[in-house]
Amino acid sequence: METTYKDTTIAYTSMGTGNPLVLLHGFLESKIIWKDFITELAVKRQVICIDLPGHGDSGNLNEINTMADMARAVKAVLDELDITKASFAGHSMGGYVSLEFQNIFPNIPRSLALLNSTPEADSEERKVTRNRAAALVLKNKRAFVSMALSNLLTPENNKKFRSQIEILKKHALQFSSAGIYAAIKGMKIRTDHTKLFAKFKGQKIVVAGKNDPVMDYNTIKSVAKRCNSKFIGLPDGHLCFIENQTEVREILHLID
Repeated sequence: METTYKDTTIAYTSMGTGNPLVLLHGFLESKIIWKDFITELAVKRQVICIDLPGHGDSGNLNEINTMADMARAVKAVLDELDITKASFAGHSMGGYVSLEFQNIFPNIPRSLALLNSTPEADSEERKVTRNRAAALVLKNKRAFVSMALSNLLTPENNKKFRSQIEILKKHALQFSSAGIYAAIKGMKIRTDHTKLFAKFKGQKIVVAGKNDPVMDYNTIKSVAKRCNSKFIGLPDGHLCFIENQTEVREILHLID
């Protein structure tokens, strides 16, 4: 299924009825990361999986895809489906988009679950890394995609989940360089939403990996505590939907 936002195609799937749950993928991912969870979840509720701009089957919006533009693309899908209340679970960049959605459309989210994500903005050091990444995408997309996804797991898990990671890489290589670049630049300038998340009155869940190479476990745990959020620690890296599938399934069932 698809709708449009700013004359750009936004692809999505919807399964089940009632109590909508919106699942948002991370950077270099698409709605396919949720394929092992959808059928079971949709037995009891409506599950919407969206390809964010520049990813999956969705078109690219701008030279820089801000989290606000991505959030408005998500709103276009919900409008298409006549959804006025929903819960959100976002992996990594999908978490950033969920928080920006809460910022722009505060009356819609019932629950917010951040998987390998954070309400904090990029540090100055991280912004420098983003700039390097953006430059590499334009120079050699294949090398960037391979390196970026491999860097999200420990060396041991790269071997253990090699076939799943290769599928992710193959799919990500189909995204346009412009779309990947636009997402990197958008994440770099995203707003710090720690205070917003702390004030959110609905159900809040933060999930972090003890061996996440790109997000410090103890920092995320501390942020969750400051924001009065339920915190769930997992034993592996940044791709919990692959590395900790059983636990993620249980977490998704916890969301109201």
